Amino acid sequence: MRCNIAVIGDSDSIIGFKAIGFRTVGVKSSSEVAAAVGKLVHDKCGVIFITEQMLAGAEDILDAYHDRITPAIIPIPGRQGQTGLGMGNLGKNVERAIGTDILNLR
Repeated sequence: MRCNIAVIGDSDSIIGFKAIGFRTVGVKSSSEVAAAVGKLVHDKCGVIFITEQMLAGAEDILDAYHDRITPAIIPIPGRQGQTGLGMGNLGKNVERAIGTDILNLR
């Protein structure tokens, strides 16, 4: 099964994404995130959004797929708000791309 965009997170945070046609994967803890990502990668999902709260404690997933073209793994705020993980990741990627942190996010 091929999917274009998927969202991983707690059910309260991802329910709205299902309504607009994204594939959603509900998880209860960050320990379940790696298995969910693995399934979505197997299904050739191109973009995977993961709520920051569920990604906390599973940041190694970002490193594992960092140099791959697909899937693009993007942290997003969950229902509980931001943790700063997404913006920090953006800052690291900008710095990697151009050689300096022009956004001053960290």
